[in-house]
Amino acid sequence: MRVSGRRLGVYAVALAFAIVMNFILPRLMPGTPVDAMVAQLGPRATPAAVEAIKARFGAVDQPVLLQFVDYMKGLATFDLGVSVKYYPQTVVQVLSRSTIWTIFLVVTAIIFSLSVGVVLGAISAWRRGGRFDTIISPLAVVMISVPPVIVGLTTLFMFGVSLRWLPVGYAYDPNLDPGLNFTFAGSVFIHAIMPVLTLSPFLIGEFQTTMRSSMISVLGEDYVTMGRAKGLSHLSVMFGYGARNAMLPVLTNLALMLGAVFGGSIVTEIVFNYPGLGLTLYTASIARDYPVIQGQLLLMTLATLGANFLVDIIYGFIDPRLRDAV
Repeated sequence: MRVSGRRLGVYAVALAFAIVMNFILPRLMPGTPVDAMVAQLGPRATPAAVEAIKARFGAVDQPVLLQFVDYMKGLATFDLGVSVKYYPQTVVQVLSRSTIWTIFLVVTAIIFSLSVGVVLGAISAWRRGGRFDTIISPLAVVMISVPPVIVGLTTLFMFGVSLRWLPVGYAYDPNLDPGLNFTFAGSVFIHAIMPVLTLSPFLIGEFQTTMRSSMISVLGEDYVTMGRAKGLSHLSVMFGYGARNAMLPVLTNLALMLGAVFGGSIVTEIVFNYPGLGLTLYTASIARDYPVIQGQLLLMTLATLGANFLVDIIYGFIDPRLRDAV
């Protein structure tokens, strides 16, 4: 698989822009990490304590240009600094702990939503105008329109607070010790149900809508007519000839939606107190923890660009005509 230099250049420009914005955005917020820590101390913020905080985190009071130079030096040496909120832990330690849970949550939601949305979209296109399509297609538009925060709060109240079927927060039972055993895995699965169901409706609606539109155009192609003429079963023609060739727009939509998925995961993790990158970003923003905010935004940028790059590679495997065009 060959990726063009122009395409790599686009990724390099996007990464450079994101690095600069990651530095600027935290500093647009009012206050500094020193102000946040002094406010957190309250009456205990003696002059000696304030001076000690400034001595440890006073670098944020330097001119912005010097801060940017230090920021770039840190990136060049893979040193993202020390967290203000979780001192003395480093940013890498804080993000490593959170990244695992966000990856688990986002990947699970995408796999579940992609499977359901693609099947619903393919069947809707195959039975266009029928009862199934009449019900599912408008429902998909409704699912796209409802924000994740509404879905999350409704799910939390219904299944967590009223019915008490599912735990209301965190990634596993705090009374368990993390480990590779069925008890801990079951606890992780149960705690992930509501966050995954919160992220999924929007994704299922998007995948169903995109797949249906793409599939309708594909069903008019000659190779689909040939499949039917050969006497193949409906399922073979639908998924082997139609759905397979209609997947490219779905993958393109997936790549474009990754930013929205990470945005939805931030809201979801805050609602369910899920210990991922979204909750870490929220707590870091309150504490004006510049190093963690910068590292978290950089990590999400790399994840989004990496996923888009992976989709470019997958294009070539699904449609051989695009192998030399990526």
